[in-house]
Amino acid sequence: MADPAPSISYDDFQKADIRAGTIVKAEPYPEARKPAIKLWVDFGDPIGIRRSSAQITAYYQPETLVGRQVMGVVNFPPRQIGKFISEVLVLGVPSADGEVVLLSPDQPVPNGGRMY
Repeated sequence: MADPAPSISYDDFQKADIRAGTIVKAEPYPEARKPAIKLWVDFGDPIGIRRSSAQITAYYQPETLVGRQVMGVVNFPPRQIGKFISEVLVLGVPSADGEVVLLSPDQPVPNGGRMY
């Protein structure tokens, strides 16, 4: 497990725009250096659909992800991941064996709902 990060102010926390979204499309990304899945996540208006490359192949298959709600940071700058532009960081935590487990609301929430 990682050590705790240094303390930050609530204002610093508010700078991270973390929202709920629904995966509307998922495809394998075999060209990625590490196994990954390309995701298209609908964060509702005014954010819309954003793309993400996620290293989540240990527990997830593309066909099982469509319709699933996830949490993502929507205000990071886009990042080039191979030939794919990742526009949002979908959030997860490591399992006991170090593989990513997606974070998601435990009840359905509106797309675009902001975490606070």
